[in-house]
Amino acid sequence: MEMPTSPLIDRSLPALVQGYAWLPGLLRDRPDGVTRTRVMGKPALVVRGPEAVRFFYDEHHVCRGGALPEPVLSTLFGHDAVHTLDGGAHRARKEFFLPLLHPDRIAGLVEQVTAAWDEAVREWSGAEQVVLFDAAALVLTRGVCRWAGVPLDGGSAEEEQLARDLIAMVDGFATAGPRHWRARRARSRQEQRFARLVEDVRSGRTAAPDGSVLAAVCEHREGGELLHPHTAAVELLNVVRPTVAVSWFVAYSAHALHLQPNQRERLRRGDTAYTAAFVHEVRRFYPFAPFLGGLAVRDLSWRGLSVPAGGMVLLDVFGQNHDEKLWGDPYVFRPERFLEHAVERDELIPQGGGEPRTGHRCPGEGLTIGLLEALALRLAALDCAVPDQDLRISLRRIPARVRSGFVVRDVRVPSARTLTTV
Repeated sequence: MEMPTSPLIDRSLPALVQGYAWLPGLLRDRPDGVTRTRVMGKPALVVRGPEAVRFFYDEHHVCRGGALPEPVLSTLFGHDAVHTLDGGAHRARKEFFLPLLHPDRIAGLVEQVTAAWDEAVREWSGAEQVVLFDAAALVLTRGVCRWAGVPLDGGSAEEEQLARDLIAMVDGFATAGPRHWRARRARSRQEQRFARLVEDVRSGRTAAPDGSVLAAVCEHREGGELLHPHTAAVELLNVVRPTVAVSWFVAYSAHALHLQPNQRERLRRGDTAYTAAFVHEVRRFYPFAPFLGGLAVRDLSWRGLSVPAGGMVLLDVFGQNHDEKLWGDPYVFRPERFLEHAVERDELIPQGGGEPRTGHRCPGEGLTIGLLEALALRLAALDCAVPDQDLRISLRRIPARVRSGFVVRDVRVPSARTLTTV
């Protein structure tokens, strides 16, 4: 296999500085969607495109075990999480998650979250202003904890602390400085709390609702043994945390509806196909995951470029979701594109690609879509004022977010008839 004859420049620092534009910049002059670089001292192959997605998710090519940096594990995913496993161990752990995220179970989660949203709207009506990003995080925390069977006996203060910590875990995984250390403290605090909860359920001190996610995590065995309380806590958080991360997409949806009021009117008509198209376009258009990484299982070659065993393979997620060859006008927000032709599984990859049952594609993608479809309708029906504010979204910040959090004022409680239509 032909290997590079000259040393590659390490691009770790530009990754921190350029954010979402980093990999698209490296691939700008590469129409074949592949290039080489060096990251964290390792040679790296950068790939993009549906065929590259299938290459990346082939376990004979790329493994995830050992690929996730310690700062990401200590903030976003947690040590010993399903994301760190490969092969049979990964499939066995993922088989545990999939029944919890069956469409019928997701419908129950959507019901709990929308009920929490409708309760919150009544609270918002008495507030001077509401930061939608923060308010959505609290709504999603309430809803997912009710659904998962996680008790919040400490009332609103405990809800607010958990919501802040869950957001912090996501907000600080890809940065240095205060956001990162806040994320580490948040994960440590909640892993300890959730581990105590697992121990209390197993000892009988706390009852887990029958059929709940909490009960399933506490009862799950691998190799005949119960999961260690820490591992069980990590995996319980890996159901709760991604649900609350939908706050990013809620704020993005509000951003899209504000800038394109015609989208609000179309959603209010209750067209389910258009609602699904709107949600897909929010997930495609707005920045969420910049890229995904893994380690080469063996010496690999892709479209004439190579990387040695143990080198990195980086999948350009943001660049693919904004690839002109796939989307035509990628920087135009246009949900109609998803009504005009069917999109293949490995074209739209905001939460990864590949097969969700056996691969590393996020098993909670259906959860995200179901929640967003319900909440997009409620956002379209929300009667409120949007004051002047900073609605910019910096692509240098990972994860990006609406700078103001999307502030609304003068929220009015919708009529009972309006609520029944959504």
